[in-house]
Parts: sequence; C-alpha cells; structure tokens
Amino acid sequence: MRIVSLVPSATEMLFALGLDDQIIAVTHECDYPPQARELPVVTHDVIPSGLQSAEIDAAVRALTDAGEAIYKLDEEELIDLEPDLIVTQALCSVCAVSYDDVVAIAGRIPSAPEVISLDPHTLGEMLGDVRTLAQATNRKDAGVDLIADAANRIDRVRLAVREAPRPVVAALEWLDPVFVAGHWTPQMIDYAGGTDLLGLPGEHSQTHSWEEIASVRPEVVVVMPCGYDAGRSLQEAQNHRDQLTSLDANRIVAVDAAAYFSRPGPRLVDGLELLAHTLHPQLVPEPQGVERALDF
Repeated sequence: MRIVSLVPSATEMLFALGLDDQIIAVTHECDYPPQARELPVVTHDVIPSGLQSAEIDAAVRALTDAGEAIYKLDEEELIDLEPDLIVTQALCSVCAVSYDDVVAIAGRIPSAPEVISLDPHTLGEMLGDVRTLAQATNRKDAGVDLIADAANRIDRVRLAVREAPRPVVAALEWLDPVFVAGHWTPQMIDYAGGTDLLGLPGEHSQTHSWEEIASVRPEVVVVMPCGYDAGRSLQEAQNHRDQLTSLDANRIVAVDAAAYFSRPGPRLVDGLELLAHTLHPQLVPEPQGVERALDF
C-alpha cells in the first residue's frame, strides 16, 4: 500500500503501526519520528515565517475568513505519487490542508485513493482513529497492541492521582490573543488530577480575556502554544510576562505542545503523564524520554 499522510499526528500513528515502508510522502510539519523528515514533502506554508503571535493569528484569520487554506498542497506531486490511501483531517483549518481540496484532488488521481479523515475531539476518539487506520492498512493486531498500551498507561495515571487534591489548571493554547485549550486538553487535565474551569472537553479552543482567566484563580498555568516546542513556548511566556504574572498562579510552566498536546496522536499519552507529574510529582514519576515542563 502507498500511503500519503497530510497530518503530523496521522504520520505518528502510521509509524507506530509499523507502516514505515508504506508511507511515501508527508507534510512539511511531519517531524516525528525522525524518519518522517526523510520522506518527500507535499505541502508548504502560506504564512511567512518570523511573525509574532498576534501577526500569526491575524494572518490565519484573514485566510480562513476568505475561505483559503493556510497550507498549500502540491497537487502535481500528489497525483504523480499515485497513492492508495491519503490520510487527512477536517477538524482544524489551522492544522492541515483543506479537506475539500484533498478530496477534489483525490478524485483526479488514476489510482483512485481512499481518503480517510481523522477528526478526534477527545483521547478516546484519538484511540478510535488508531483503530480506523489499523483496519484500513491491515495492521489490526498492531492497532490492538497500541490501544491497549495507551489505555493501560492512562489508567495508571488516573489511579495514581484519584485521591489527590485537584489544583485549578489553566491551559493556554495561544497568548496573543489568549486561547484556552479545548478538545482533548480539558480531559487530560482531569485525568492528570487537575480541575479545568475554562476549557470545555471535546469543544474547540476559545479566546478569553486575561481577566476571565484570572477570575478562576488558577493554581497552575500551562503555556502550550499550538505547534511550539518547550523552548519556544517558554519564549512566548517570557514575551507575555506581565499578563501571566497577573494571574497570581503558584506555578507557571511551558511545555512542548507540538509533541505532547497539539497533535492528537499517540504522544498525547506522554503529555498526560507529563502533566500528571507536573501537578503531582510525588505520585506520578517523571516520564522517561519526554521533554520536561520548563518553569517560568
């Protein structure tokens, strides 16, 4: 089978299912596992690099309001590759190429590829997507093993923190304007032994004012700008020092959002373990091989 992945999280799933030799192309943002960086790339950014947070937000809004995608797909390259399967998503126009564009192009490819859209809103739906890909690629046993391992790790975290005090947590997915993380993140906070009074499980991330965030009196603030690693997240936090310190939280940390929180793939479980250790270090050991949260 010849597979093209147009979503970084899907690329991670495909590799985790042992399909390394069947993936023939990925996006410019597919950087995990490291082998993904060696594959042909069929997308590129429309928004220029080097912009500040507010400028990125404005550029994204302008493109989406105009009905345009922020990523461009190399249509000719995709057609020439003649894939059997294209994996994409329709959940977030900021995260990948337009789903409608992918379907339209797939209809013009001689190999008539199947198009699978992965659109999870929760941890459970992410694991369901693993099952979907495993069935589509004849990797059912690998899918069962991957899901079972993830479920066991999730259960261990929940069991470890079930009797612990639950600090109020604010998870900030962007800082200018400030977005509170939605989708699977509130669920992760709950499983990790925290309380999220702002994010809505399974719902889109939402903008809030700094005053609204301060009103819930967060004890822990997790800075997780979408798509940024821990170092860049910490830099963003430092750029918004006054707003963050005004929240009067006991602890502010920056995390590798791209690896463990933004992408709905297998490493969300790493993110859960990291979050649980951050909230309850005496109960949950620091996960191995995971970049730690950086204190602000």
